[in-house]
Amino acid sequence: MSDAWVPIGHALTESAHASELIAARDEWQIWAVREGGRALLADTTLSNPWADRGLLNGTGALMLTFGDRQCLVVEGGPGRMLSSLSACRSPNNKSEAVAFGLAMKATRSLDLDSTFEDGIYVERLSRILPTRGTQSGLDDAFVLGAWLTGGLRVSAANVDALQPIISWLPLSDLLEVVASSGVQVLDTGRTVGRQDGVATERSQGGMASGVPQRRFELPGRPELEAFFNEHVVDVAQHPEHYRAMGIGPGAIILEGPPGTGKTFAVDALLKFLGWPQYFIEAASIASPYIHETSRKVNDVFQRAIKAAPSAIVIDEMEAFLSERDAALGGQHRVEEIAEFLRRIPEAVAAGVLVVGMTNRIDMVDVAVRRRGRFDHIVHVDFPEEAEVAALLGSLLTPLPVADDVDIGKLAASLAGRPLSDSAFVVREAARIAARARLPALDQARLLQALAAAPDREGGKKQKIGFT
Repeated sequence: MSDAWVPIGHALTESAHASELIAARDEWQIWAVREGGRALLADTTLSNPWADRGLLNGTGALMLTFGDRQCLVVEGGPGRMLSSLSACRSPNNKSEAVAFGLAMKATRSLDLDSTFEDGIYVERLSRILPTRGTQSGLDDAFVLGAWLTGGLRVSAANVDALQPIISWLPLSDLLEVVASSGVQVLDTGRTVGRQDGVATERSQGGMASGVPQRRFELPGRPELEAFFNEHVVDVAQHPEHYRAMGIGPGAIILEGPPGTGKTFAVDALLKFLGWPQYFIEAASIASPYIHETSRKVNDVFQRAIKAAPSAIVIDEMEAFLSERDAALGGQHRVEEIAEFLRRIPEAVAAGVLVVGMTNRIDMVDVAVRRRGRFDHIVHVDFPEEAEVAALLGSLLTPLPVADDVDIGKLAASLAGRPLSDSAFVVREAARIAARARLPALDQARLLQALAAAPDREGGKKQKIGFT
């Protein structure tokens, strides 16, 4: 945790004295207050934009100077929530959930662009103070879903997927919570209305999946986009037709070198689907105790099956699904792999999409790669020029762009490099242009940013392929 900005006992305001440092980042700190409740201390790099957007109007926030540091102080009040959303507990009751929804709506009415992901919720002010500005992040529906579920990546707009996870909240109350936030419920065949001030729902025989009836888009990856639309999205949008044929969402492996956008592609797909998401990573399931890892794997699969339609993401598969003959751990490792082999077909049959990712497909056990477990192994390599140009066009669309911008020239330089390089160039160029107080992003700033992102060594320029 960062060093404390003030000593214990220091007067933050006339009525609040610092008691204990609860949480901290470079630009903010949250303190327990001796008199009860919490207080937020925010560096001026954060608080000035809040003030500019009107988020602090009428809040009674004060400036505090201690030594060379000047920061804003916001009191949370006794018994009121004040926490970073990354560490904020989920609500205990409907009143807390509605209060959060109203805070989200009130803040969004003043700040149209900032992401609330990692924001700071101040219940007393009915505000979610953004800490990441307009950087890319989860949209409001996913922020609300994560808060309601205690951290799961599920869109609050998809109430059919959300309600089974928070079954303590009746559907009518959940609809009221979502409505209070300003998040629009996906059209799943349900008509949402209000009767005597309470949200109501009426089934119209719509799809249970709640997946939007439009094409999934993945700028810069046309082949991967087409694959996902055919093998995942269409199945999710028309489940009744595929169920009649015994087809579920399926199991897919994305494999290829680091930096080719596998994680980005999966995140984009799952955000589009709006399904509950469950993650299996070596750090989260590995255990030195016999049977413990298998138990954890089974637990994740069972929770995903219960919440279906849902998705399980298995990251860095080679770390715990490597060839059994070559793997360390003996019988222990064989048991773990066997657990996956049993659970994957069961999950797919129950309506769970299983997506694995790996940089070393050659290390993954052959039984795991066999059709029937993962039917599709998709090779994702570094992007070609046309793919980079499409991605750059998508990244530049929401920004003010000068007439001299030449996407083709930039794409030629970025082809064969990690997709993150393209995103960095646009982001860095935008920062340089803003610092220079330019009205639009021009070619000179993009080239300057490109020079700050040197090419990786030995980059291959190959498109994705399917195996």
